[in-house]
Amino acid sequence: MPLIPEEPQIHESAQGPRVTPATGRTAPTPRPVPGPRPAAPSRPGRPGPARPAPPVQRTPRDVTATKPGPSSPAAPAAPAGPQIQLLPASAEGALDAAEEAVDLLLESGRAPGEVLVITTGDPHPWAAHELSFGDTSYWAQHDAGDDVFYLDAAAASRAASRPVVVVAVNGGTDADAATVLPLAHTRAGALLIVCGDPQKINSLLGAGV
Repeated sequence: MPLIPEEPQIHESAQGPRVTPATGRTAPTPRPVPGPRPAAPSRPGRPGPARPAPPVQRTPRDVTATKPGPSSPAAPAAPAGPQIQLLPASAEGALDAAEEAVDLLLESGRAPGEVLVITTGDPHPWAAHELSFGDTSYWAQHDAGDDVFYLDAAAASRAASRPVVVVAVNGGTDADAATVLPLAHTRAGALLIVCGDPQKINSLLGAGV
């Protein structure tokens, strides 16, 4: 609340000059003793703009202190190996079943270079033909990976991995099949197709794959 200025005090000088009896001279008017200075009233007018408060300093957020959200579901475990498909066939028809499997793979979109075919008995006619030009030329086609590659079980350990491996159990001994099936399983990246006698293949797959 603004203070009201005090009224000027009335001193004896306001009643006229006082004559000193001794001298007859007019006594000087005494000067009023200044009292406490009144506080200045607030200046009228529009208030100026409020001074903005200094910005609050932000501390770095501790990522370890953030409240954890709901946990995401665990990703499904990757399969331990390639998918295995069994195509029942006799030893005499295992190679034909393998050829049909290759045709279906190519029609479904598989590239020829993604398929490897292994025979446990007589070699595929293509392999026999290419080997007639020499071992170097034959394996050069394997390394190029441009086409379906056919090979005998005896040379299967030399083959590189491919997405799909087809095994034709078209002869040979049980020991040959028992050896080549686990090897074919390691060479197949996504799919292993076995063509042959189901009972025999199941017993071999259960023991070695």
